[in-house]
Amino acid sequence: MNFDRIYFYLAGIFQVLTYDDLSQHKSATQAPIYTGVSVPLYEASNALDRNPTTCMRTENIGPNSPDKIVWWKVDLGRIYRIYSVNILFKLYPGYEIRQRGRFAGFSLHVSTNDGSLQSSSLCYKDGPELPPLNFTAVCIQSGRYVTFYNERLDGVRYPEGYEFVNAFTELCEVVVEGCTKPGVYGNSCETPCPIHCKNNDCNIKNGTCYECDPGWKGTTCQITCGKGWYGENCSQPCEGSCRDNATCNHVTGQCDDGCEAGWTGSFCEKECANETFGFECTNNCSGNCLNDSPCNKRTGHCDRGCNPGYADTDCSRECSSGYFGTGCREKCSSHCINNTACNHVSGICPNGCGNGYMGTQCNSTCKGGFYGNNCSLPCSPNCKETCHHTDGLCSCKAGWIGSFCNKECLPGHFGVACRESCSGNCVNNTTCYHINGVCLSGCQNGYIGHQCNQSCKEGYYGRNCSRVCPPNCKTCRNTDGLCTCMEGWMGYDCSYGRCSIGSEYGLKHLLLIKRILSISSVKKKIIKPCQTHSIG
Repeated sequence: MNFDRIYFYLAGIFQVLTYDDLSQHKSATQAPIYTGVSVPLYEASNALDRNPTTCMRTENIGPNSPDKIVWWKVDLGRIYRIYSVNILFKLYPGYEIRQRGRFAGFSLHVSTNDGSLQSSSLCYKDGPELPPLNFTAVCIQSGRYVTFYNERLDGVRYPEGYEFVNAFTELCEVVVEGCTKPGVYGNSCETPCPIHCKNNDCNIKNGTCYECDPGWKGTTCQITCGKGWYGENCSQPCEGSCRDNATCNHVTGQCDDGCEAGWTGSFCEKECANETFGFECTNNCSGNCLNDSPCNKRTGHCDRGCNPGYADTDCSRECSSGYFGTGCREKCSSHCINNTACNHVSGICPNGCGNGYMGTQCNSTCKGGFYGNNCSLPCSPNCKETCHHTDGLCSCKAGWIGSFCNKECLPGHFGVACRESCSGNCVNNTTCYHINGVCLSGCQNGYIGHQCNQSCKEGYYGRNCSRVCPPNCKTCRNTDGLCTCMEGWMGYDCSYGRCSIGSEYGLKHLLLIKRILSISSVKKKIIKPCQTHSIG
């Protein structure tokens, strides 16, 4: 064996080996296992001892062997970022072409789990040209298991130079190069991966990111998502309503400065619940929007208007005192008791109505014949028409006076406002009826008429003027029939003939008259007819 040549090849390996050696002294397995002499000299681990003079060997494969495939596998112990795999195949002096033919057609596979070919990814596949015995394949992958695989299958036509008979696999050294530290790249394994590479994982050679953290893009993940996008591969559109029309956070999709008024949720994608509005939905609606409609989630305004009794854009203000109803356009009645304001919603007077008014809004006057509180007091029956609805005052019927027409005229008076006087001729000097002046018990002698204000007609006297004056009376008094006799007649009733001087009859008659009547004026009248006569 030419150790100088081997050292040359090994030196060639170390001359380019600047990454970390991930496979040295790691665990290795192989198949088919070599069954010839000196078996311990050909164990699978020989390829990892960094001694190029000790090699692994398997049984041969090919047409004259029961085995058709061969594999060798190293377990790196954990997942690493791999840069390359370097293989030093056994060199026998003078048999380099044969050895390259045995080596030809191999493939390299990398796996992160169990190392089976089915779960592995192809790292390198040899082509028709014979490979050099000192071979390096750049294999930038992440993995724990690296598998060398070759085959010589029956019925397959292989390229020229491939060895078919006694195709032994002899790997003297397998060096898996990469970085032991995660999150670094470069041939010194000292340069940190760009900070936004997903899982802090980047291309071990040039530092480009395989994937970016959410919210980043570009080969080195240094570019934020475009406006309106976020998340994995910047593939998710911003959904919410961020404050001041800001775009969402390019990483999380959330609104860093909060939500626009009227929106809430982690992504500002939810409208405020009914009855709330504004930034972060912390404000409560007035609750007075028309027909219980929700207020504007952004402004709190009642876009459809206010319930009766409320005003302003957000319907938070009650109608001003004295107004009520929809839009506060209706004016309260001025007749609420004690001038209290009506209810701002319904216009109802909460404490009732002032005197003379009725109805829930106190806008109706009392019905005819009633007045006062709740229109509960009846007007005086002596009112000429109806009384005033507030205080019961009225114009009086004839015979009545006073503010409420509840006082009769004073005795001796009657009629409207008691302005008329009784006749004074009622029987027994009784007063007349205060309403119409009628003498209810009748008239004194000598008077007739309802009010006893008419004297008897000439020729009549006495009660109800029912008596006729004597025929010889010139005139008789209406009350008692006392006569003024015609000439030639004398006596109380002028029933005596003409007087003569010295007449006995005349003297007797005169004496009788004196005894009956004591009034001198009467005596004079009685004797007057005879005064022209002398009595002697």
